[in-house]
Amino acid sequence: MKGSAYSAADTLFMSQAISLANQAALAGEVPVGAVIVKKGVVVGSGFNQPITTKDSSAHAEIVAIRQACQTLGNYRLPGCDMYVSLEPCIMCVGALIHARINRLIYAASEPRAGAIHSRMRLPESDFINHKISCHGGLLKEQSAQLLKDFFSSRR
Repeated sequence: MKGSAYSAADTLFMSQAISLANQAALAGEVPVGAVIVKKGVVVGSGFNQPITTKDSSAHAEIVAIRQACQTLGNYRLPGCDMYVSLEPCIMCVGALIHARINRLIYAASEPRAGAIHSRMRLPESDFINHKISCHGGLLKEQSAQLLKDFFSSRR
């Protein structure tokens, strides 16, 4: 999916994920935000907070999955889409698969650790029992700039 193939709703939800990434940056965390949507309604959201929570698994995607599971009363999230400002890592892709996320849309690629397209193509592996429809690049410039500004301010 490129450019105009995304809907206005996709752009809105990705904007929300990037807004959450800004919250992470303000907290001194790597600026990544995630939103989970079911039938046009946000059911979970989160931003990176492993430093704040002293929990190495508190990536934006995991925080959003935990909240969505509580909202929906299920450990599975069928029919849900996730919008995340950065291509997920191996841990987060595993969680997306186990949660049965339907569709993943991410903004910026993660050339060092991205497990969707950049370093690995984990969702395409033949041993994975749930397939996620994965799309990257929506509002990638905004997300990439946020990450660039965050890391340049820390050097």
